[in-house]
Amino acid sequence: MAALGWLTPRRRSATARSVLAGEAAAEAARKTSAEDESALLTGAPDQAPEEPAFPVAGDDRAAAFFDLDNTVMQGAAIFHFGRGLYKRRFFERRELTRFAWQQAWFRLAGVEDPEHMQDARDSALSIVKGHRVSELMSIGEEIYDEYMADRIWPGTRALAQAHLDAGQRVWLVTAAPVETATIIARRLGLTGALGTVAESVDGVYTGRLVGEPLHGPAKAEAVRALAAAESLDLERCAAYSDSHNDIPMLSLVGHPYAINPDTKLRKHARSLDWRLRDYRTGRKAAKVGIPAAAGVGALAGGTAAALALHRRRR
Repeated sequence: MAALGWLTPRRRSATARSVLAGEAAAEAARKTSAEDESALLTGAPDQAPEEPAFPVAGDDRAAAFFDLDNTVMQGAAIFHFGRGLYKRRFFERRELTRFAWQQAWFRLAGVEDPEHMQDARDSALSIVKGHRVSELMSIGEEIYDEYMADRIWPGTRALAQAHLDAGQRVWLVTAAPVETATIIARRLGLTGALGTVAESVDGVYTGRLVGEPLHGPAKAEAVRALAAAESLDLERCAAYSDSHNDIPMLSLVGHPYAINPDTKLRKHARSLDWRLRDYRTGRKAAKVGIPAAAGVGALAGGTAAALALHRRRR
């Protein structure tokens, strides 16, 4: 892999593979960043006069980073993608059963178990090996409509829209394949996505990853690399996640949010007075500074299609 001059120096706390995965994700995201053509979503503000306005309108050195699974979308994107591939006869029923077990574990545990997530990604890599990237991107668009569109959390979508309305960039940061994450980001009108990068040669998947899955410390490395490349001030940025695995990413920014948090993240967030929000039951989490446009009633209805055209940065 060619050296990338804009990437940040490697951190001693991260493994070499985490750094490589993070850098690859940041590079892929910059190449496919979306233009926000129309943001049609609006929401009734949840007034919190004791807090300064956030996000800050017009702050072009601030951005927001959102985890995907169980933060923006119910369930795991890799499982929904697998369902769509099974429907198109990419693999057999026994492999769908395997995907279903992994999803059931995810729902019961309420967290991303690295072993199960790794198993799911290994299955997906073996399935897509030999297929063209363009083919999977086209199929991914159909799968989003079939299995993902109605699983977006309206409350989290409102948070992302608040950043967009303030003129800030918004990125998904996920262990899901970058192609799937990019489709979801585009459909939601977001700037782009950082995701796990599967190796391809001449547009064909090899069945291997670049580095490792974008999970845990690798996410933090990806955000750090992208922030450096985009001249962002991380102290002015926000990050959102449901999982304690994303504490490294959340700790990078000045505005961390725990969304639908697992037990470990909830405890950690409360100990540091991080903002919390839980959309699974509609109850408000601990009252520690809920931002505007994050009310339960905001965007309770469906969304109008807010599609954005992609441009390639050179």
